[in-house]
Order: sequence, then structure tokens, then C-alpha cells
Amino acid sequence: MAANYSISDLARELDITTRAIRFYEEQGMLAPERRGQERVYSAKDKVTLKLILRGKRIGFSLAECKELIELYDPSGGNRKQLETFMAKISERRTQLEQQLLDIQQMQLELDTAEERCLAALEQTQA
Repeated sequence: MAANYSISDLARELDITTRAIRFYEEQGMLAPERRGQERVYSAKDKVTLKLILRGKRIGFSLAECKELIELYDPSGGNRKQLETFMAKISERRTQLEQQLLDIQQMQLELDTAEERCLAALEQTQA
């Protein structure tokens, strides 16, 4: 029997809010079954949520997460999804490396400004 989850089950298990889950549903990323007013989520929905959360942790936009999820094709070995994922990883790594360089440059500029301020303070005390 396939596993089913309520919205509160998923929220608790994945440590997210029910509001976030409903948001992903509104974005067309989840399609729970309806039983009256109750949403019933499948194991596939749970995996989709995990992928969204992992994508967010590594800095992917929601649109990028959605694109990767839509490329899922187990009958084709998921080659297209994996190739796209690798390209996105490379892009993200390049962005992070540039951000790191920018931060290091800012730190140098802060060091310089601090040294100048200290020197100016010493001159005012002399």
C-alpha cells in the first residue's frame, strides 16, 4: 500500500509550515488528492517537497526547482534532469565563487578604512 500523508504530517516531518506546502501546491508543484476538504499527499509529493527544500538550501530559485522536478523521467533514466541539474550546480558554484571574491574584497576595503580611522584617531590624540 502506498504511503499517504496529511498536510500536518508532511509539515511536521519536513519541518516546514502547512502554509509553505499550500504555497507549493498553488505553484503547481504538488497535486494532492482531495478527500472532501482534506488534502492527501502521496510519497511522490513528499519526495517533491524534499527536492524543493534541498534546492532552496543550495540557492536555487523556485522556478529552477520546478524546472528540475518537471524533467523527472524515470523511463529515460532521468538523463535530461541530471544534465540540467549538473549545469545548474556549475552556475551556482560560479556565482558563489564570485560572491566569495566580492566578500574578500569588501573585507580588504573595511581593513583599509579601519586602519585609516585608527591613524586619524591617533593624530587627534597627539
